[in-house]
Amino acid sequence: MIIPEVTFAQKYFFLLLLVLPVMIGIYIFLNRKRQTNLRFSSFENFTGYKPTFRQRLKHLPFILWCIACTAVIIALARPQSTSGGQNVTTEGIDIVMALDLSASMLAEDLKPNRIEAAKKVAREFIDGRPTDRIGLVVFSGESFTQCPITSDHSVLNNLIGGLQSGMLADGTAIGEGLATAVNRIKSSKAKSKVIILLTDGVNNVGEVSPQTAGDIAKTFNIRVYTIGVGTQGMAPYPVRTPFGVQTQMVPVDIDEATLKAISAETGGKYFRATRTSELKEIYSEIDKMEKTKIDVTEFRNKSEEFYPLIMLALLCLAIERLLRYTILKTLP
Repeated sequence: MIIPEVTFAQKYFFLLLLVLPVMIGIYIFLNRKRQTNLRFSSFENFTGYKPTFRQRLKHLPFILWCIACTAVIIALARPQSTSGGQNVTTEGIDIVMALDLSASMLAEDLKPNRIEAAKKVAREFIDGRPTDRIGLVVFSGESFTQCPITSDHSVLNNLIGGLQSGMLADGTAIGEGLATAVNRIKSSKAKSKVIILLTDGVNNVGEVSPQTAGDIAKTFNIRVYTIGVGTQGMAPYPVRTPFGVQTQMVPVDIDEATLKAISAETGGKYFRATRTSELKEIYSEIDKMEKTKIDVTEFRNKSEEFYPLIMLALLCLAIERLLRYTILKTLP
């Protein structure tokens, strides 16, 4: 529930509240002065005496009058409820994330492994871009669209969470992964079209070469950011043996020259992530370079809220008059 903000347009009227304590003091003084002193030889006859209902209501008219005055003073200060909002206009950026799911992505140089680190950072990147449409392509020995370009980021994040190595035939078809991403985004009407391709290897299968896919991306004015994932030299990799899963050191081989060429040709940039922290920094840098333009128009609506206070004051004065001329008419 949204609680509206209340402001007062003429706050200086609150100074009139200082008069109320003075009037209460005068009322108490005059009420005591009107009391008559009588002498009695004994108070036995007054034992068990209780004030009557009329006597109990003696001060009620003055209390109602004070409430009425307070309500009028607050009304004079002009309480106003303020509600606001924004009209947002965006020049959308459509993004397709192409993620390598080959078996080598299980290497543990990034924690807990490359694919889990990539998934976590990708979801954080998505959460930071609520106004953009984002899609997902996965590839290994083949490629397919895991999620079309969408603004429903909750669905996209759920699909990313379910990704696992082994979903596709093994291999590293970088060219086909990039080509599938291009095919998914090429017809977009967005002001800016971006592909973020993450891989840890060298293209070794597929009918489309990475260079050809890069040329197609350039033709459709699509920027490609490429990320090579993996430490320098050797990386720990889990291998199943008759004695259980054991870790072996395997060489890291990333075709950086091709990835750099694709990014340079399409106006993007190549990054190398050897640790999970570096991968986060890379996505953060891409996020800064591909910011959505937002035009924001703020509006505020103000409503006068003094009417209930005036009604309260009138009600109190009406009850005060009614008591004066009925129940308390003859009460001193």
